Amino acid sequence: MKARAASPVYSEQREAIVRKSLIATLGFVLLLSLAIGQQPSADLLLLNGKIFTSDSAHPYVEALAIRGERIVAAGSTKEVIALAGPQTKRVDLGGRVVIPGINDAHYHCDAEPNAFHLQFHGMDPTWSEVAEQLAVAETKAPKEALVIGDIGPTALDDPQATGTSLDRLAADHPVMLRTWSRHAAVVNRLGLAKLGVKDDEPDPLGGRFLRSPDSAKLTRVGFEYAAFRLHQAVTALATEAEALQQMRAFLSEAARLGITSVQDMSMPAGAERCVGLLERAPTPIRVRVIRMAGTTSNARDTKEGRSLPRNPTPLITVSGTKWVLDGSPIESSAAMRKPYTDSPNSSGWMNFNEKEMEAMLRESLENDDQLLAHITGDRTTEAFLTAMEATGGKTVWEKRRVRIEHGDGVMPDLVSRAKGLGVVVVENPTHMTIRELLVKRYGLQRADEMQPLRSLLDAGIPLAFGSDGPNNPYLNIMLASIYPGKPKEALTREQAVIAYTLTSAYAEFAEKDKGSLEPTKLGDLAVLSQDIFTIPPPDLPKTESVLTLVGGKVVYDAHAVRVQ
Repeated sequence: MKARAASPVYSEQREAIVRKSLIATLGFVLLLSLAIGQQPSADLLLLNGKIFTSDSAHPYVEALAIRGERIVAAGSTKEVIALAGPQTKRVDLGGRVVIPGINDAHYHCDAEPNAFHLQFHGMDPTWSEVAEQLAVAETKAPKEALVIGDIGPTALDDPQATGTSLDRLAADHPVMLRTWSRHAAVVNRLGLAKLGVKDDEPDPLGGRFLRSPDSAKLTRVGFEYAAFRLHQAVTALATEAEALQQMRAFLSEAARLGITSVQDMSMPAGAERCVGLLERAPTPIRVRVIRMAGTTSNARDTKEGRSLPRNPTPLITVSGTKWVLDGSPIESSAAMRKPYTDSPNSSGWMNFNEKEMEAMLRESLENDDQLLAHITGDRTTEAFLTAMEATGGKTVWEKRRVRIEHGDGVMPDLVSRAKGLGVVVVENPTHMTIRELLVKRYGLQRADEMQPLRSLLDAGIPLAFGSDGPNNPYLNIMLASIYPGKPKEALTREQAVIAYTLTSAYAEFAEKDKGSLEPTKLGDLAVLSQDIFTIPPPDLPKTESVLTLVGGKVVYDAHAVRVQ
C-alpha cells in the first residue's frame, strides 16, 4: 500500500506540537536543574566505607549523606560528595563497616537494689554450691541485707530447693534465689517478709506458689506470675538514685555497642517507673516501652501504663502489651504437647487458657495495640494460634503483626499457620546455648525441631532479634550465624544483622523510619570497630561501635574516626 503524502496543514500542526513539547521538556529540565542547584547541602557525609544498608536491593554502598535527622543519599563516594557544602561535616570511614543502628527487640526494664549477691563459678550451680555461698553470706553480708543468688536448672531441680532449706542455711538474712530466666524464685521466711508477701498469699492468675501438702502455707517457691510478683517487689526496693544510675549505665553501654533502639518490656520495674527513669536520664537512644503488667488472684492488670502518653519525649514511645503465656525449659514450665523426657509425668503448663488468650487478642483490637506473647512450648503455641483463628483468623490478624517472643515452640507443623496469621517471631540467640538442657528435657528429636531460625525465614515468617539478657548484639549475631549444635538452622551474618535492624523495626511498625540505611530513613547507624562480615566467629563479641548516630546526632564517639 502506497503511503499518502501529509497535507501542509497537518505538517504545520505537527511541527507546532513538537515545538511546544520540546519547549516544555527543556523548561522542565531547566527547573529540575535549578531545583538540584538550590537543594540544601548535607549536614554530614560518611565516605569511603563498607556500608551495609539492610536493603536487599542495594546491600552495600560506599557513602551516606545526612541532612537533619534523615538520610538524603546513599551510593558511591563520588555521588554523595556532590552534596557537600561549606558547612558540611565529613567522616572518612577509611573502609570501616557501617550498619544500621541495632534495634534490640526484647529487653526488660529492671532496677536492682543494693544487695549481697552470691558468687557462683557458672550460671548453673549445684545446691551444694548454693549452700556454700549462703554460708559466706551469713558471715559477710551486712545485717538485714537482702541476699540474691542467680541459679539455673540444676539447683532448682534439687529437692532441697525450698524456702525451708533456705531458712536453715540463712537464718539471719532475707534470701531470694532466682532462676536466670526469672520464671521461678525461692525465698526464705525473712525474704518473704522483706518482699511484702504473706505466708498464705493466694496464687496470682497465671502463677503458682508451691504449698506444703499438709497445709496451705507456702513452701516459698514461686513460678511464673507468682515469681514475677517477687521480682517486682525486689525492684521496688531499689532507690531512685540506684535505678537512675543503672538506667544511665545501660543507655551508655547501648550507645557504645551501636544500639540505637531498644524495645523495653516494662516488667519488673513497671511502665510508669521505666518512662520516668528514661525521661530523667535522659535517654540518648530510641526506647519503646512495652506494657508488661502483673496479675491479681483473679485478673490481669490491664490498666498499667494506660495513662502514659504515646510519646512522652521524641525518643520515647509507649506502645504494645505483653503477656507471658507459659514458662521456659529452665523450670520445666513450658507447656508441651508431649511429656518431658526427664519428667514423664509432666508436660509443663499454660499460664492462661485459650479463652483468656482470646480475651487478650480482643483487647488488642479494642485498644488498637500490638499484642506480644511470651511462648516457649509447642502446646502453648498451638493454643495461641487457635485463639487467633477463633478471633478472626487471617482476615483480622494478617496485618496486626502479633508477636511471639522466643518462638521456641513454633514446630514444623505449626509454621504454615503462624505464617498465614501474620505472626512475627522474636528470637534470642543466646538462648540457643542451652541445647544440652533441651535434649535432656525434650529428647533429641524435639530439641532439633525447637528454636527455629532459618526455617522461619525460608517459610516467609518475619524474624527479629532481641537480647533478653546480656545486651551484646554481636554475641547474638555470632550465635545465630553458627547455631551451636544445629548449623542447618544458622543464618548468614547479613541475615542476622537484618533480623537485628530492619525486621526488628518491622516488629514495632517502624520500618518506614528506621532499620535500613536508605534515603528518607532516620540517620541511626553504627560505625564498627571491626568487619563483622569477615572476621572469625569467636571475634564477633569483641565488636564495639566507634561512632554511633541517632537521628544524625553523635551519641557515642570513641574518636577512632575523624569528624571534620
